[in-house]
Amino acid sequence: MRTVAYIGDRRLQVGDVESRQPGRGEVRIRVAYVGLCGTDLHIIHGSMDARVDTPLVFGHEMSGTIDAVGDDVDGWNVGEKVTVMPLDWDGTCPACLAGNEHICQNLDFIGIDSPGALQQLWNVPAHTLVRMPDGIPLDAAALVEPVAVAVHDVRRSELVADQKAVVIGGGPIGVLIAVVARHFGAEVAVIELDPARRAQVEGLGFRTLDPRSTDQVSWVEEWTGGAGADVVFEVSGAAAAVLGAPHLAKVRGTIVVVAIHPTPREVDLQRVFWRELRLLGARVYQRTDFETAVDLIGDGVIPTDLMISRIVSMEDTQAAFADVENGRAMKILVDVGTEGEAA
Repeated sequence: MRTVAYIGDRRLQVGDVESRQPGRGEVRIRVAYVGLCGTDLHIIHGSMDARVDTPLVFGHEMSGTIDAVGDDVDGWNVGEKVTVMPLDWDGTCPACLAGNEHICQNLDFIGIDSPGALQQLWNVPAHTLVRMPDGIPLDAAALVEPVAVAVHDVRRSELVADQKAVVIGGGPIGVLIAVVARHFGAEVAVIELDPARRAQVEGLGFRTLDPRSTDQVSWVEEWTGGAGADVVFEVSGAAAAVLGAPHLAKVRGTIVVVAIHPTPREVDLQRVFWRELRLLGARVYQRTDFETAVDLIGDGVIPTDLMISRIVSMEDTQAAFADVENGRAMKILVDVGTEGEAA
C-alpha cells in the first residue's frame, strides 16, 4: 500500500509498505480522503521534530470505510463509513482521572505521536471510530475533525446567543469557528489580512475587517457600542494578534487561544488584569464535539463546497503544502483511496 511520510528537512516521501491485519481491539480502515491542516504544516516545517519520529506517516483529518475488524471489537462492521477522533489516552494520569482524557498528560495524538491517515490501509483503536451517516459523502466526512475543533473552541468559550464574537484569522479553522458561533446564535466578525479570504468570508454573510486599513480596536468598539467583544478567538498564530486580542474584548470578556504558536508570545497582561479578562486555551476536542460536528455537516450548516478547495493525489501532497502555507486554499484533501470515490 502507498503512504506519504515526513522524512525531515521539509521533505515528504511517497512510498510503499506492507499492510497488516488489525490487532486486538483495532480496526483497519481503507482511507478515502485526508485533509491537510496547520498542524501538519508545523510538522513539515520541523517545528515538531523534537516530538515526532521520522519517517512519520502523518494526517489526522480523514474519512474512509472499515476494511477489517480485529478480535474483541464489537459494534463495527466491514464497509461502514467512518472518521477517526485521533486521540488515544492512557486513562490513568491525573488529567484522565479528572475527566479530561482528551488532554491526557501522556496523550497519543494519532498522526503526530503515532502513524496517521496518509496511508491506504490504516489500523486504529476501535474506540477512536466515529460513525458517518450514509447521507454524508466521504469528501465532506473528512471535514469532521476540523469542524469538531471549531465546536470545541466555541463550547470552551461559553459563548451564548446574541453575544458578539471576533475571530482573528479567516483561514479554515477561523471560518469554521465563525460558522459554528453564528449557528449557536452569536453575531460574528472576522479579522483577516488576505483580500481573497475576506471575500470568501463575506460571501458567507459575515462582517470582515482588514486591520491594515482600519483601526480594529475602534472598529470593534463601534460595533459593540463601546463595550468590546464578548469573546475573541485568536486563530491566526501571529504575535501581533496575541498582543492585540485583549484590546478587543469587553470587561470580563474571554480570549480563546486556538492557534498553535511555535514560540512563546508577548501578552498584554496589564490589559488582562485591568479588564478582568479570561484567557483560555483550546487544544483538541471531546467525543461530544465530534458528534455535533457530524450533525452540523449532515444538516448542511457547514459550507463544505467552500471549505474544500480541491482534491489532490498522494504524489502531489508536497506541492499542496505550498498552497496551505501561502493561504491560497481553504482545505486541500488528499485522495488516498485506491478507487477515488467521493461517496
